[in-house]
Amino acid sequence: MEIARRVLRSVPLFDGHNDLPWAIRNAESAPMNVEEYGLRGPTEGHTDLDRLRDGMVGAQFWSVYVPFDAVQEGAARVQLEQIDIARQIIRENEDHLALAESVDDVLEGFGRGRVASLLGMEGGHAIENSLGALRAFYDLGVRYMTLTHSATIDWADAGTGEPTHDGLTAFGQAVVSEMNWLGMLVDLSHTAPSTMHDVLDIARAPVIFSHSSAKAVTDHPRNVPDDVLTRLPENGGVVMITFVPSFI
Repeated sequence: MEIARRVLRSVPLFDGHNDLPWAIRNAESAPMNVEEYGLRGPTEGHTDLDRLRDGMVGAQFWSVYVPFDAVQEGAARVQLEQIDIARQIIRENEDHLALAESVDDVLEGFGRGRVASLLGMEGGHAIENSLGALRAFYDLGVRYMTLTHSATIDWADAGTGEPTHDGLTAFGQAVVSEMNWLGMLVDLSHTAPSTMHDVLDIARAPVIFSHSSAKAVTDHPRNVPDDVLTRLPENGGVVMITFVPSFI
């Protein structure tokens, strides 16, 4: 254990997906109130500052998740609210957390003893089929986007729900290209295998699976099949294993 701690003191441990902003949005006591939810003591969820420190988390992607059914009320608006909640979390706990928008930011925050805090979108429906919206979310600090969530969207098939595109559409390919140009990570968790392969065919940067496991170990639609895993070394991508019981 001491060897592991020594490593984690010098190399930041990345958590690829934390739904704290969504938990705060739906908190029973005070929905969307970051200050009232409080991270300096036990919380209603699984995350607080003590547990981040005890777990030696060096860098955290805060998921600014937007559910698929939010398209009915305006997914982009809900996305802005989720980004706002995440940025409040970081701002109100700046003695423990540090906003990170680049590798240098991560290393600088980690070097100061802070949890480097990045933002990850979950579900491409939130860009409402707009590359301009994608660029705007990048400017607000988003550094990865999970292409789909639980349902197939207009330009990409999800791993659950009814596939309709056999992977990416032409616009979906444009989204991936734009993300590569911006420097926003393409996250393939939740996507269909056909989408995974289409992305790997055109990606000019490493991809991630922010919270997925191996399909050969547990046959779950959220896991990554072997024929995709074998392509990752050439791409340079990574799978950030999840510990959700049903996935392992």
